[in-house]
Amino acid sequence: MKLRLVSTIILSMFLLSCKDKKQSTPVQEPSPTFKNKGHELVSNMIEKAGSYRMLLNKKDVVYTYTYQTPDGKKDVSTEKYMFNGELSYGIYNNHERTLPELEGVIEQGYDGKGFWLKHNGVVLSDPTQLKRVAFNRPTNFYWFAMFQKLLDPGVNYEYLGEEEVNNTAYNVVKVTFQSIDDKPTDIYQLYLNKNTQLVDQFLFTVADFGVIETPFLMELQYEEVDGLLMPTKRQYKKSTWHADVSEEPWIYVTWSDIKFNNGLTKADFLQ
Repeated sequence: MKLRLVSTIILSMFLLSCKDKKQSTPVQEPSPTFKNKGHELVSNMIEKAGSYRMLLNKKDVVYTYTYQTPDGKKDVSTEKYMFNGELSYGIYNNHERTLPELEGVIEQGYDGKGFWLKHNGVVLSDPTQLKRVAFNRPTNFYWFAMFQKLLDPGVNYEYLGEEEVNNTAYNVVKVTFQSIDDKPTDIYQLYLNKNTQLVDQFLFTVADFGVIETPFLMELQYEEVDGLLMPTKRQYKKSTWHADVSEEPWIYVTWSDIKFNNGLTKADFLQ
């Protein structure tokens, strides 16, 4: 009887040991599948900067967006986004470039179904003005989450090779997007720093405004915010596809006072 009890205890301890070992064995994640080298480089960059899953986990963001052109005109808005559904809201106390004909406070929103505009609290329905809202809302959201969204379906990657700019070595990747109804789409040419894996600069076109052949060059400075590397300071101007910038002055864009997880709800995006 004692021998049977001892055997039972030893067997139980053995099974428990096997169970613990089985539970402690790390699960092997499947290796990611890349379309090509360009896709892999973009994926590595996003892993370094922060993924869209990280944005979804933060739920929402509130920040100050400042846009200044060489003539001194400036837009300053408080931007609010919900990442799930890509809802967007902006209130402009200063809008010398965006709908400057409207004096006072303007508000723009995308509630998941449509765009809306308010001027001093009054809802406006002018089609021309709403067209500007329909450009601003998704564009501002996209610029904020651009790098994370470069892994969206329908994105194409082409590795263009290595290039040295100002004594810094880069991998250059061309990014294009699947077209709907054969309409022109934006083009990005990313300069990925071989040392940091981040995008120091990129060329881009703006298909919505017919700027297709002549790109702009955007230069970036990063800031670490709540575990994400955010390109909070930007400057851009016209360039060539060889990243030779024009003599024109820079346009400056700044994101400041970035705060995630503010408890926003869909009601915050309704007109």
